[in-house]
This record gives sequence, C-alpha cells and structure tokens, in this order.
Amino acid sequence: MLARIVFALVEWGARRGLVAEDARDGPETARQSARRTGIRGETYAYWYLRRHGYILVARNYTAAGVPGEIDLIGYDGPTLAFIEVKTRTVDSADAPRPEDAVTHEKRRVLRRIAQRYLAERRLRDIPWRFDVLAIENRPGQRPRVRLHKGAFG
Repeated sequence: MLARIVFALVEWGARRGLVAEDARDGPETARQSARRTGIRGETYAYWYLRRHGYILVARNYTAAGVPGEIDLIGYDGPTLAFIEVKTRTVDSADAPRPEDAVTHEKRRVLRRIAQRYLAERRLRDIPWRFDVLAIENRPGQRPRVRLHKGAFG
C-alpha cells in the first residue's frame, strides 16, 4: 500500500519528465545533467519495481575489486533479479533505445558482480536472472518504461 502511494507521488512528480527544467543551480555540464537524470531514473525505477511486486534488497551494489555496479537487486517472487536501469532523454523518434546501452562488456561486468554477490551471501540454489529497465525520458511528458525480464543470461 505504501509503495502505491509513494509511486503515485513519484509519478506525479515525473509528469513533466525526469529532467529538471529550472536553472536555479546555474549552468550544468552535460555529464552533470546526465548524472542527475540517471539518479532520478534509478529512483523512479525503484518505486516502479516496488509497485510491480519486487522486493528490493540492494541499491547501487558494488563488489570489492570488481569495477562497476548493479543498480538494483531484488526478488520478483522466488527469483532474485539483478536489475540494470538505463535512462535516456529522448528528443526524436530515431534516438537509440536506452536498453541498447547494455553492451556485451556491460553484461560481462554485471555477471562478475552478480557472481560475487551470490558467493558472498552463499546463495547457491535460488533462481536468478538479469533484468533491464529502460526509461525513455521525453521532456514535458511522463517517462516511458520498458521492463525486460531475463534480458540476458
């Protein structure tokens, strides 16, 4: 019930997109703007997944000695899901899709981090998978979300 209420508030806040339109903070570099959009996308994804029944157990998980991170980790029923969130601001119909940014190299890094997570917690006999949550942010509109369960092996 709480997740529904909070997601309703998050959705209301995102009704005009995930990018801040005010310039009170001064000029931003492209990198700062992308980082801010990514953080907002991950927050939106967190509440979106909670609303859809996921029980999230970790956020921005990093493993010592392994570069990179897994954005969200949670249970979808009995299955442990390692979730990569990709948020992109889209200005045209021919813009690349956010999920296309999960390259072969990114999948390799995610696999290594996931294996470390499972080993550290001694989770041997549970089903698990990789999900990709793609968020297309269109300025002035609500974000469009696509959840790809079992996106890669």
